[in-house]
Amino acid sequence: MSELVEIVDSLENKVSKLLHKMELLHQVNTKLKEEIGSLQEENRLKEEALGEWEEKYNSLKMANTMLGSNTSKTEAKLKINTLIRELDVCIAKLAD
Repeated sequence: MSELVEIVDSLENKVSKLLHKMELLHQVNTKLKEEIGSLQEENRLKEEALGEWEEKYNSLKMANTMLGSNTSKTEAKLKINTLIRELDVCIAKLAD
């Protein structure tokens, strides 16, 4: 009978330890989920900033080509031609 009591006590002790470990793991899991959310938000903000910088870079590159930079003169000519065609379409629609 004494052995049975010891076994039950041992099982209770092990279950108690497992429950404690489980609670600690839940706390760690919650903290990690919060950290993931924070990092995802930070990543989203950085991606937005990157997109803005890419737009600024492309605008600056286009401005440089239009100012007579030797790089991408054909690109600038194509862009100007596209803008002229768009203006022609707008003028034609206004004339109707």
